[in-house]
Amino acid sequence: MDSTKPQSKISQLREQAELTQLELSQLVGVTETTIANWEKGRSGLEWIERLIRLCNALDCQPQDLIEYIPAAESSEPQAKPKTKTLSQLRQLLNTDRPPQSNPAKPTIQSNGLEVGE
Repeated sequence: MDSTKPQSKISQLREQAELTQLELSQLVGVTETTIANWEKGRSGLEWIERLIRLCNALDCQPQDLIEYIPAAESSEPQAKPKTKTLSQLRQLLNTDRPPQSNPAKPTIQSNGLEVGE
């Protein structure tokens, strides 16, 4: 490993591009504070170094690491929520049985035995 400490060039490159921190943050999709932290080397340099090492190992550019494909062509099938039929829902809610003919005397079930009140 190299004993040198990395130093961010983001500020220099941003200024060369004539962008403010806010403009760059909006282009990148991060907060302005994140840009400031990257520029001051407070965070983000570790993942940049890892990305550089990954690209060097694979002999590629960062944009080569990902591919954008339309969602409809995605190799991962979209999980469909399981839908229940009306009768299944009624069974779950115990509303699949017709109401009792004599509502004045409800039946209580205890241990599988029906007991009238």
